Amino acid sequence: RKDCVCELILVISTELCIDLETSVVVVLHVSANVVDQTRHEKEKHFLTADGKEESFPSLMDPPSLELSVVVPSYNEELRLPVMMDEAMEYLEKRQKKNPSFTYEVIVVDDGSKDKTTEVAMKYTKKYGAQKVRVLTLVKNRGKGGAVRMGTLSSRGRLILMADADGATKFADIEKVEEGLESISEKPDNMAISCGSRAHLEKESVAQRSLFRTFLMFGFHFLVWFFCVRGIKDTQCGFKLFTREAALKTFSSLHVERWAFDVELLFIAQCFDIPVVEVAVNWTEIEGSKLVPFWSWLQMGRDLVFIRLRYLTGAWSGVYLNI
Repeated sequence: RKDCVCELILVISTELCIDLETSVVVVLHVSANVVDQTRHEKEKHFLTADGKEESFPSLMDPPSLELSVVVPSYNEELRLPVMMDEAMEYLEKRQKKNPSFTYEVIVVDDGSKDKTTEVAMKYTKKYGAQKVRVLTLVKNRGKGGAVRMGTLSSRGRLILMADADGATKFADIEKVEEGLESISEKPDNMAISCGSRAHLEKESVAQRSLFRTFLMFGFHFLVWFFCVRGIKDTQCGFKLFTREAALKTFSSLHVERWAFDVELLFIAQCFDIPVVEVAVNWTEIEGSKLVPFWSWLQMGRDLVFIRLRYLTGAWSGVYLNI
């Protein structure tokens, strides 16, 4: 009788585990967000300096410039000018020294409620739409969604993601370019060079509160445990992609909020795209949109979902090597 009871308990436990696992998979599939990659009619065009509408190109087109700089911006009318002045000064000087160097800056207004678009358009009028274009999203998508939309509209052989706050010195693009060049083997010309603030971690710990330090290390552990290994700073908003790597990663991206960087690098590692990390100069700028506790909580949740949804097949597009 004892053996029968034990066998019955084992059978019931196994069935419960199977039911629980099935339920988790179903929930992950049902709750998985389908990213809306369709564009509103207004998002298909940009305005030239004289106010004429022209269509954005596609990332699937061959590159026609050396560099595209994508600047995601949400309510950045105050901080954007400082960043743009620094970036344009650098890019213009570089072009004067080397006329074969061509570039564009795409400012993506992520559904701002202020005058971000108007501020960005001043640079289009000053430098022309061949150098500065403004993509105004009809609704807020999140930083990841804004970067993706700008990247999909770019013309560069290389594509740089740069934050609107100007926290990273723009001239450090040369450092991430050197990092990209240091990668000897680029499968299908795919490679990513990530700016990193990891070398500043000791200093930041000394300046942060104990609670924020706990959140930071907790997030780093979750990133390492669930998604990305070998990259100390996944969140620095200064990343350089080859056009081929950008197409491969951004076309598979699902997360559009703060944790999108982690998914990008997770996708890259799944596709065996080489990624290098390069130390850059970084200064904390006032006006961050990141709310410490709730943003970290949302990112932590997203990290768990990234891993589980790819693992269970709720999200496709990546051939996992796990």
